[in-house]
Amino acid sequence: MKTGDTLPPLELADISRTTLALYAGASGDHNPMHIDLDVARSAALDDVFAHGMLSMAYLGRLLTNYVPQERIRSYGVRFAAITPLHARPICTGTVVRVEDGLAHLDLTVTLTDGSVTLRGDAVIATP
Repeated sequence: MKTGDTLPPLELADISRTTLALYAGASGDHNPMHIDLDVARSAALDDVFAHGMLSMAYLGRLLTNYVPQERIRSYGVRFAAITPLHARPICTGTVVRVEDGLAHLDLTVTLTDGSVTLRGDAVIATP
């Protein structure tokens, strides 16, 4: 593992109402902004949108597809934009530096239209 290495991208299916309902049930996050069209419209939105933590979970999957979970030392994100219904997230990561047995990564969730919805970072132990 060296500076500049990229993780294999994680390309996900379009966000559907079923995806949001299943995530709400699994996570316990039943915020109606994510599952109830009437509530979303009452907030002047066209439709519901994905939970931010769903995108964070996708980035977590990107990491654990790359290294075993026990090698992850830290992981954090910053939410940049909402993920609308029917959007297709793509998770990517790049090693920005390696020092003292630790690789520091920049992580991103981008939609197919180029919108960045989540930026994150992680530190993983190198083998």
